[in-house]
Formats: sequence, C-alpha cells, structure tokens
Amino acid sequence: MNCLFCKIIKGEIPSSKVYEDDMIYAFRDINPMAKVHVLVIPKLHIPSADGVDEDNSAYIAHIFEMIPYIAKAEGLDGGYRVITNCGDDACQSVKHLHFHILGGEQLSDKMC
Repeated sequence: MNCLFCKIIKGEIPSSKVYEDDMIYAFRDINPMAKVHVLVIPKLHIPSADGVDEDNSAYIAHIFEMIPYIAKAEGLDGGYRVITNCGDDACQSVKHLHFHILGGEQLSDKMC
C-alpha cells in the first residue's frame, strides 16, 4: 500500500509524534492551520469516514476517547476544534481517515 499515513505509522517517513498507543498515532501537521495542529489517525487503514463500520468503529471510539487527553497535553485549555474531511469535494488530501485537532489561539468562525 502506498499510503502516506501508513508509512508514517511504520516509521518509514519521519513525523513529530505527539501520542501513540496500540490503536492510534498522533503527530504534528507539517502545514499547520493553527498554533496547535495535530493529526490523529487510526493504525488500521480506513480510507475515510465513509469506511467506518462495525468491524473498525472501535478505532474511532478510541480516537475520540483520546482526543481530550491529547488536547490537554497540548495545552488546549481554552478549547479546540476537531475536523475530518471525507472525499475529494471536502479536500481530503490523504486517503487515510484522520482527525485534525486545531487550537492554541482564537480560531476563525469561518473555519468549519
């Protein structure tokens, strides 16, 4: 598989790791859209939110259990935004489900 995020998980491409466990990997975005911009990805390749099903939904549940922990570790006490893009029309650039945690500053209300 020629997936950028799968290669990051395997350590074939360097990243700035923020958090890792047996199900997920979180790292800093190389093109941050906010002062803090972390990507959280399942270690299981799921192409997008459209690929979530009963066989893999435990990964997504775990991501959302860990997002508050990651946000707190990043100092996002004033709030943060969680975003995922699904498909070409939403500008999903990497076809591996991922969630953006954005914060560390007042975010624009136009950035939804």
